[in-house]
Amino acid sequence: MYGTLWSLLPPLVAIVLALITKEVYSSLFVGIIVGALFYANFNPVGTLTHIFNDGLIAQLSDSYNVGILIFLVFLGIIVSLMNKAGGSAAFGEWASKHVKSRVGAQLATILLGCLIFIDDYFNCLTVGSVMRPVTDRQKISRAKLAYLIDATAAPVCIIAPISSWAAAVSGFAPEGTNGLMLFIKAIPYNYYALFTLIMMICLVIFKIEYGPMSKFEQEALEGGLEKSVDNKMFKMNEGKGKVIDLVLPIVSLIISCVIGMIYTGGFFDGTSFVDSFANSDASVGLVLGSFVALAITIIFYIIRRVMSLKECMECVPDGFKAMVPAIIILSLAWTLKSMTESLGAAEFVAGIVSMSAGFLLTFLPAIVFIIACFLAFATGTSWGTFGILIPITLNVFPLDGNNPTMAIICVSACMAGAVCGDHCSPISDTTIMSSAGAQCHHIDHVNSQLPYAMTVAAISFVTYMIAGILQMVGVTAAVIPLVIGIALTIGVMFFLRGKTSLKVGK
Repeated sequence: MYGTLWSLLPPLVAIVLALITKEVYSSLFVGIIVGALFYANFNPVGTLTHIFNDGLIAQLSDSYNVGILIFLVFLGIIVSLMNKAGGSAAFGEWASKHVKSRVGAQLATILLGCLIFIDDYFNCLTVGSVMRPVTDRQKISRAKLAYLIDATAAPVCIIAPISSWAAAVSGFAPEGTNGLMLFIKAIPYNYYALFTLIMMICLVIFKIEYGPMSKFEQEALEGGLEKSVDNKMFKMNEGKGKVIDLVLPIVSLIISCVIGMIYTGGFFDGTSFVDSFANSDASVGLVLGSFVALAITIIFYIIRRVMSLKECMECVPDGFKAMVPAIIILSLAWTLKSMTESLGAAEFVAGIVSMSAGFLLTFLPAIVFIIACFLAFATGTSWGTFGILIPITLNVFPLDGNNPTMAIICVSACMAGAVCGDHCSPISDTTIMSSAGAQCHHIDHVNSQLPYAMTVAAISFVTYMIAGILQMVGVTAAVIPLVIGIALTIGVMFFLRGKTSLKVGK
């Protein structure tokens, strides 16, 4: 089964079960069991060893993964502190006086998501913490909030040169190549990310909803917001807090995390700001930044007499408990990914790309996009997809070869497909964290986001077909397929506007 189509069956089993049963934990674990059975040739002892020793324990022993989990816990504690101090409630009250419409609340969420482009994990939880009170008051469903968070996380990070994603992609560039410059050149061809942002703005401005999202939004408008809320997570208190009790922790968190990331990249040792981001360790940087922000928040609340030290410490277990669902899902998703890797999924996909490259060079960008979508969907990882496909595409079209522009388009197709598959996958860490940030039931977020992601994916596929054809006939202008794709996106939105049945407010 190694390096064959069977290697992709375990994650597909988990995904299908999750969508059917709407129960994530057991679905992921069944997928893990299937992968371990395949790996151990159905030997019971070997299966258990592979699940726990090679899978769960190995993933929870990985320093990068542990760093992300610690970052989650620190962020959960900060959110719990803000809620208990009344900062979130005060901000919601303030925002209700300035943001007076559903459209305004959603546009404010998008704007904040675009401004926090440093890291997708950081984006998901920070935007959710800040905007939940605002969107709740405007009767916007948690499923819609989760979509807005998810659509401004990875899609923004993948077109931001100063981000952890730029650093990841740069690391996969061939030796002797300026990875950051490759990333920047690929931005105009990153159609899925660009069209997602355009579509999201159109959905909000023209009040378009379709698929399961329309049901959640209608329920929220009719006062049924609690149906999409995960009540096991944070609770907001009406305390004596003020807006500053939310703003200062968030601002200190942003500044501290930026400093933490550039610190890990060697900025304070003389490395330039851009290079320090390219060389940063997002896991360590986010942990350092979130811990500093946590300390600042506690000291600030004590000085202001909003909370006592004892009350602050009571938020530590509360914040941890609020993040337990996300931590469990992430741990199981990482373990499932390791099962897929042990079965040679990367080798299988590499073989498909190599075979298709020989006789379908014109359509290679579209082929790479589809393969990247499928691989990221099945494994739940964008960065793993980059690591597999970018080296393969650059072997087919070297940057120093006869058609370097085609190489850049293929790299962009890989990045765009990885983000698309990551968006659609219920086992993706970004999708999981978007649900956690919005405090939305995870499967509700997955089901409601899927039609939106698939719409953009279809438009992106067509655009990559056009870009490949233009390249092979000698037209190198990046703007032509981009303009066609934007026109298609807006055209589809106007078509759907006439079909939507959602009776939205102002």
